Amino acid sequence: MLLDDISEPGDLRRLTFDQLDELAGELRDLIVRTVTTTGGHLGSNLGAVELTLALHRVFDSPRDVILWDTGHQAYVHKLVTGRRGRFDQLRQPGGISGYPSRAESPHDWIENSHASTALSYAHGMAAALRLRGELDRRVVAVVGDGSLTGGMAYEALNNLGHSGSRVIIVLNDNGRSYAPTISKLSAQLAQLRLNPSYVQARERVRELLRGIPGLGGMAYSSVHGLTSALREVVTPHQFFEALGIRYAGPFDGHDIATMEHALANAAEWDGPILVHLLTHKGRGYAPAEEDDVQRLHDLRVQPKALGDHDASSVAPISYTDAFTRAVLDEAARRPDLVAITAAMPGPTGLLAFQSAYPDRFFDVGIAEQHAVTAAAGMAMAGLRPVVAVYSTFFSRAFDQANLDVGLHRLPVVFVLDRAGITGDDGPSHHGVLDLALALAIPGLTVFAPSSAGEVGVMLSEALALPGPSLIRFPKTPARVVADDEVGSGLAARLVHRGEGSVCLLAVGKTLQAAEEAAAKLVAEGVDATVWDVRVVSPPDLRMLADAARHDLVVTVEDGLRVGGAGSHLVAAMSALDDLPCPVPPVRQMGVPRRYLAQGKPDQILADLGLDAAGIAQAVLGALAVERDRAGTV
Repeated sequence: MLLDDISEPGDLRRLTFDQLDELAGELRDLIVRTVTTTGGHLGSNLGAVELTLALHRVFDSPRDVILWDTGHQAYVHKLVTGRRGRFDQLRQPGGISGYPSRAESPHDWIENSHASTALSYAHGMAAALRLRGELDRRVVAVVGDGSLTGGMAYEALNNLGHSGSRVIIVLNDNGRSYAPTISKLSAQLAQLRLNPSYVQARERVRELLRGIPGLGGMAYSSVHGLTSALREVVTPHQFFEALGIRYAGPFDGHDIATMEHALANAAEWDGPILVHLLTHKGRGYAPAEEDDVQRLHDLRVQPKALGDHDASSVAPISYTDAFTRAVLDEAARRPDLVAITAAMPGPTGLLAFQSAYPDRFFDVGIAEQHAVTAAAGMAMAGLRPVVAVYSTFFSRAFDQANLDVGLHRLPVVFVLDRAGITGDDGPSHHGVLDLALALAIPGLTVFAPSSAGEVGVMLSEALALPGPSLIRFPKTPARVVADDEVGSGLAARLVHRGEGSVCLLAVGKTLQAAEEAAAKLVAEGVDATVWDVRVVSPPDLRMLADAARHDLVVTVEDGLRVGGAGSHLVAAMSALDDLPCPVPPVRQMGVPRRYLAQGKPDQILADLGLDAAGIAQAVLGALAVERDRAGTV
């Protein structure tokens, strides 16, 4: 195998183009074998194979800076920069990250996998290299796969053009992000891809020029007037050059020779230049090419199936499934309900809603800030918007949630999927900030379901509120419980009444661990009271008053401990006016203030002491401290 001899980018430069095509096939085979075993981002990487090879043949990484936006399309980059031997541990505990990682390789400059950021990094790096006099180094930003739908990318484009920064922008135009990309520019790019007159004319010119004996290469590169004339009718050319960014393309993103020629020319340009490459997401793998929705953007190793049963008779197996059913039920009753997402209708469970109510569904692309403020406008005009995004992406729109929704007290419902510890995607995708952020917004009602059955109840309650609300739930499977184990309204639910020494206040999915911890504590002579908090804000005062009557209170959450649910509940407990006794000692358990690597969610929680054994141990330790303290008084 050719891949056996590739340990660094320089090894690629000795290969012929025929060998490069062979290597591309080997890379695709390896990616398919690995990702179908470990899970990960499949379609985007299969489409970026030749693009990555061309980049590393033209540019000298890491001296030349190659930035990946989004980072989930960098698997081939990892394989040709010395990480093939660890690739079978992709996204595994202790293995290599599914995104670029500065700890793994000097070839990885940035590792934030949130989209639409690379152009801003590139602007800053280009400025630094200029000021340091390192003018022989180039900065390359690979964008696409939806990243140009984010507002931050356009802010960066504006500054790149204004400053004249020497940045090469490689637009990996596969027409998609998680799903077909949503933007006017994307629509124009798609029209260009499908325009037979333009493509045929360009190919005819290319073949004619290359066929001129002895002069083909020179003639091909000297037809600036003709290609400019063709480009003048193309919106992307006009758009980018109006911003001060030179535009070149489009080129076949699977033709390495063509890309090398274009990238080498772009490297000589003294200013920002965009090289537009047309690629096919999922290329070379039939299941991905046949997936019209996501091109197998990401692949779960054990896809969930309902078997032969009628879906309506099978209990939800994930919180996302429960949300899908709940939002469809509510939409049937409420014609004012609309759903908004940011380039992820599938992962957030809104595909069925989109199909049933296309006029009431809005996918704004990777533009969370815009999604939230647009929802505010819809709410002002009488609609009931439901904004569904990943928990980790809610942080990108905190200002809008706070001031555009919260300040105006608008009835927008935020639904945050993948809350808490998510696992394989690592530090940029753990949803541990949402509670701390949400609880900082005055008047925002915060729900945390502990089972699938709670999701529909909470969505119905949220839509009935006069102001903003938020429902957060994890990626991990949902508990399925009996109807009498599902709460109602804004009240907490008493799960178990203990003898009065310890009270456990569990938030969301941590309820199961708290119940199991209580069972373990019985063997130690401790009969703990357990509450399902359900609504973190405003907290149930009845629950807080009951908790305050215990000798020890322990709060448990899968979000950030600093400023999180526990802090909020303790503050509310301390403010109670009619407590019969002083507030008891409180132990707040949650995620520490540090970045957490990828791993299996249950194992990460166990390592943090947020499983049943860890909670029980913390309770016993806290009781021992209080006994010692009492004994020294």
